[in-house]
Amino acid sequence: MSTTRWCLSIGLVLGIVLGFGGWLALLATVILGFIGLLVGRAAEGKLDMQALFGKATSR
Repeated sequence: MSTTRWCLSIGLVLGIVLGFGGWLALLATVILGFIGLLVGRAAEGKLDMQALFGKATSR
């Protein structure tokens, strides 16, 4: 599936959540979706955990 279709699908789902659940449900959906994205990227090995939680400078 192309990036455009993924973004369209996500936008539609968020619109439905906003319409039926309100702003708090929309915020919870976005936060949990972001957490799921991070977990998925880490599981696939596409997220460098050392870069996120390592030292600020590497010498």
